[in-house]
Amino acid sequence: MGKNVHVASRPDGKWQAKTEGSSKAAKVTDTQKQAIDVGRSIAKNNQSELVIHGENGRIRDKDSYGNDPVPPVDKKH
Repeated sequence: MGKNVHVASRPDGKWQAKTEGSSKAAKVTDTQKQAIDVGRSIAKNNQSELVIHGENGRIRDKDSYGNDPVPPVDKKH
């Protein structure tokens, strides 16, 4: 399983998709939706988890694209 991908706001008002442990963002975008789309693609390729943060920095959603040994019952999708 790969490293988690975090989508978060930046001080400059833009949004970023960043792989956990990386010093640089994989992609910087103008909107959260664009960053989520990029982050989702990276998470699927890495078979990892997408962690979406709100403007306040708190986690607001997660999506797992890994091979969970016991998949949780996803009530959102």
